[in-house]
Amino acid sequence: MSPTPAGAPPCVRLHLVVAYTGARFHGWQLQAGDRTVQGVVEKALATLAGRPVRAIGSGRTDAGVHAVGQVVHADVPQTRAGLPWRRALNALLPDDVSVVQAGPAPPGFHARFGAVSKTYAYSLWTEPEFVYPQRRPFVWACGPVDRQAMVLAAREFLGRRDFAAMQNTGTNVGSTVRTLESVAAWPGQTPFETVWRFTADGFLKQMVRNVMGCLVAVGKGKISPPDVRTLLSVGDRTRAPATAPARGLCLESVEYGDHEHGEAHSIFDEPAPDQGGCG
Repeated sequence: MSPTPAGAPPCVRLHLVVAYTGARFHGWQLQAGDRTVQGVVEKALATLAGRPVRAIGSGRTDAGVHAVGQVVHADVPQTRAGLPWRRALNALLPDDVSVVQAGPAPPGFHARFGAVSKTYAYSLWTEPEFVYPQRRPFVWACGPVDRQAMVLAAREFLGRRDFAAMQNTGTNVGSTVRTLESVAAWPGQTPFETVWRFTADGFLKQMVRNVMGCLVAVGKGKISPPDVRTLLSVGDRTRAPATAPARGLCLESVEYGDHEHGEAHSIFDEPAPDQGGCG
């Protein structure tokens, strides 16, 4: 365990993987007067820990955005370390949030600052005449699109780029340059869906939704793949297509660097280490 400040009770750091549907939340981050994922998770943690607990997520998700792999760390009293945290938290959490994984964090683990890449998925519903009611809260019913044109346009986003044209206002960042490592289209849960997955070393505010909005505009013939190249070079958000709806977006996974070898690994691929820590 890492050192504990003088006078403070010993604590351990938990590593959590949290899933949620975003429809009834005002995003991840605490906001006064609004229901947020961080707020309900911290309430459950505090009940079990016997004191306030701060839950630090790998990053913010906006209102309406879902997650199956939001990574969280939280420092709890060492005297509570032996609790069955996953079962106990799920007994307290509302039905639109679940803890998928819970255990001690690796030494020095930080859910936000330790992340080296993230993968988001965006689900499109392309059948023009109906949407399964069960899928409506999780897809953008955009109708038919030219998938091949979208694949061509997606190549324009790959690599290290300045994504200023893909960032909505509201967040101050030192740089709008990010590395989009992969963009790929996959079959969805039904024959009427396509899931686009985006992996990058970081994402700007609503960047995935703005990229998706561009790709759908290409698929509808409103702009061309070369237009995407121009949009990125100009860097003007006002010239880009509209932002895709939040309901189609889901944070799927977060990658972390291996402490010993400097390699990235998925939090779903390895068991939680035995040792916890307290920052």
